[in-house]
Amino acid sequence: MKLILKWLLSAAALLCVAYLYPGVVVGSFGAAMKAALVIGLFNMVLRPVLVLLTLPVTLVTLGLFLFVINALMFWAASGVLEGFYVQGFGAALLGSLIYSVLGMAIDSVFERLLFK
Repeated sequence: MKLILKWLLSAAALLCVAYLYPGVVVGSFGAAMKAALVIGLFNMVLRPVLVLLTLPVTLVTLGLFLFVINALMFWAASGVLEGFYVQGFGAALLGSLIYSVLGMAIDSVFERLLFK
């Protein structure tokens, strides 16, 4: 139940990103649900491999390269899905930042409500 609720809230956060930033387009709530699932899968499977492979660059940039990796996951999800479109890398970078902030807010509220 917790996983489904978090998935629905992530899809809502993706719709908020599309509303707040015109560089990200989400066609419907169903497309947002698919996109949230694919972004979550990419972050779970591909992101650790990319972080490991780019560790020297990440260390040199003091961790700022992780923003690039997040943007690549966001952009890759838009390339795989219909109904979810990101206009370019700059839009992916800003969209992933907004999505991450909303995700942290969701996690914070989730933690306070469920584990109080």
